[in-house]
Amino acid sequence: MITDWASFKNYLRADFRSRGGHGYLRSFIFDPVARFTVLMRLHEYLINTRKPRLLTLPILFWFRRLSVRMGFSVGPNIFGPGVSIVHYGLLVIDPTTRIGKNCRIHMGAHIGGAALFVDPAEAHKFSPRIGDNVYIGPGAKLYGPIVIGDNAVIGANAVVTKSFPEPGLTLAGAPAKIIGRDSSGERVLKGAD
Repeated sequence: MITDWASFKNYLRADFRSRGGHGYLRSFIFDPVARFTVLMRLHEYLINTRKPRLLTLPILFWFRRLSVRMGFSVGPNIFGPGVSIVHYGLLVIDPTTRIGKNCRIHMGAHIGGAALFVDPAEAHKFSPRIGDNVYIGPGAKLYGPIVIGDNAVIGANAVVTKSFPEPGLTLAGAPAKIIGRDSSGERVLKGAD
């Protein structure tokens, strides 16, 4: 979680390394996904450090506007350092989901909590927990109070509704099944390491 300016810079540096590492300014100007990532991290910094609303509201407005234009429904403090959102297009992630460092996620992914009416303070118990160095393919769906281990590969259009906590699994299908073991998350650039 971003708690100060130094951690903000570290998260951003890891995010850009995970994307393949072009210059910050060039990427911010020409790449809307890079711009979204910077605004997401800046928004996280501002709300986690409790900066004044006068400073937070314009960034929140810009972040939400860009989210809608790109088809992203992503809240703050979901991703660890080193996130790489590969393309813009539909991407829906429940705000109580937590994803570890070095996640590579493609468009069309839906990650959501259990379809229950619960007390908002308890909602985190019903959403996915995803480990480090995880690749989430295009169109993958992950639902409910599940745990995905480190170094996992979730194939395109996989539907994951149960936990796979063992590290290094390759999952595919609907419903998802283990199709391989000892994956090292090789599809992920590890910018946070």
